[in-house]
Amino acid sequence: MQQPVLQARGLSMRYRRGAWALRDVDLSLAPGGVVGLVGPNGAGKSTLLRLAVGFDRPTGGELSVLGMDPWREREAVLRRVAYLPQSLALYKRLSVADHFDYVAHYRGRGFDRALATTRLAELQVPLGALVGTLSGGQAAQVGLAVALGLRAELLILDEPLASLDPLARRGFIEVLTDGLARTGATAILSSHIVSDIERACSRLVVLGLGEVQLDAGLDEALASHFVWDGPADAGARLVARLSGQECLYAGAADGRPAGARTAGLEDVVLGYLTAGQAQRQ
Repeated sequence: MQQPVLQARGLSMRYRRGAWALRDVDLSLAPGGVVGLVGPNGAGKSTLLRLAVGFDRPTGGELSVLGMDPWREREAVLRRVAYLPQSLALYKRLSVADHFDYVAHYRGRGFDRALATTRLAELQVPLGALVGTLSGGQAAQVGLAVALGLRAELLILDEPLASLDPLARRGFIEVLTDGLARTGATAILSSHIVSDIERACSRLVVLGLGEVQLDAGLDEALASHFVWDGPADAGARLVARLSGQECLYAGAADGRPAGARTAGLEDVVLGYLTAGQAQRQ
């Protein structure tokens, strides 16, 4: 049995002001593919990812990344994990090649410069260009090229697509999925853009109010839910009410009422977030 790339048991994070960012999160992510971490602003997505790279210490519970405690073994974790935040740590007055030199200096043979260079050449991003002259999409691709060049086993991507236009987001996802296929790495992609998650991910984790509301394979999540505007039979479970008379149900396809439609990803995400809010009220 393969070791999880990330495993949390009762993981909690409470800030000094008393607000819970995460509460009793249980999560186990198997290696391979892209895991979509979805939720609204304030759901706890960034907190979970910062804990995973050892930037913060949890209030309670346990967390391991690639079998290591990210707080106590931060340096060892960061040698095997690449972290790409929404606000890229790039220097506007340095060229793309300068950034590669910087990373290569500190990571040595741990940085595959040829792979990073090839990625950007395919996208026609010039190595001599100053980062400050690049578009938002090109700058994001520079960050992704560095992350892929690190040959990390786990890429942690905290809403890197939030400020990009649809075309740039699509290009980013294509490079990401192709890069993972070549290296065999795993990625956790945090986003609130449902269409990007549907395009890139094989697994869905819905986080709301600091708690895991749903954890399932993407295909499984879609196949096991339907939308209906009336009561369903005993074999289906009401998840939440959506807009108007429509409700999201969890249940097998062969037990659906006539006229019920298969749930889309947005229906599933919205339904579980709504259900989570109702439970906390």
